[in-house]
Amino acid sequence: MDTPGELAAALDRVGYLADEGLATAAFLALRMRRPLFCEGEPGTGKTALAKALAEVLGTSLIRLQCHEGIDAARALYDWDFPRQLLHLRAMEAQGRTDDAEAELYTRRFLLARPLLRALEEPGCVLLVDEIDRADDEFEAFLLEVLADNAVTIPEIGTIRASTPPLVVLTSNRTREVHDALKRRCLYHWVAHPTYEREVAILRRRQPEVAERLTRDVARVTAGLREADLLKPPGVAESLDWARALHLLGARSLDIENAAATLGAVLKYHEDAVRVRGTVLAELIGA
Repeated sequence: MDTPGELAAALDRVGYLADEGLATAAFLALRMRRPLFCEGEPGTGKTALAKALAEVLGTSLIRLQCHEGIDAARALYDWDFPRQLLHLRAMEAQGRTDDAEAELYTRRFLLARPLLRALEEPGCVLLVDEIDRADDEFEAFLLEVLADNAVTIPEIGTIRASTPPLVVLTSNRTREVHDALKRRCLYHWVAHPTYEREVAILRRRQPEVAERLTRDVARVTAGLREADLLKPPGVAESLDWARALHLLGARSLDIENAAATLGAVLKYHEDAVRVRGTVLAELIGA
């Protein structure tokens, strides 16, 4: 793939519709071998982009799901203590414990977590999902690993990537990620799709849904994103909503079937209460 347009077409073939900006950012990340930092509201397709890139490149997707309290043992490697203990007991039974440490701390007993697996698998796609949920210490650790594309395990030595992974980091912006990490990456803000692009996504993913219903769902979902909700719906929610309405036999969106299926598109009680008033009627009437 020699141009962003060719990458966009390849992503299209695997079911991911990227706009020009996102296709360009992904193309440059591939060519420059730089991590791609994708930030945006939940449900805008950031995680799906990494999966689509792995499919386009014909390589593995390795996912590191971040959360509060994540550390190197969960992200990089750990030792298989139960197996080490069994091996130590076997050594004791055989009367040979002089070289126990040398035997116990070998690759045989090493549990490779996502970061180490990504360093060892040439050309894979590494998805660091929701980095904004991790803490500052983990960010600093991750920055060091990405900068060197290598890690040193004291008992074994340095493991360096022969071909660095394509790294995609995502953030829902629940907090600001430090500038040092962002500077290491190419940055792209992933916005909600335009109306026409969302219609195209819905038609691609759910061709069995009536075209008018697809357009109604895309139009009303776009309106809901402007309604000052606690959690504006993403593309995943619009897909769920269209599917739910289709299963109920709907061919278009009206007040009754929209209210009955709000749980597919809105995930907070407060949002549903707010929308069931005049907001939903105005959006559908429009």
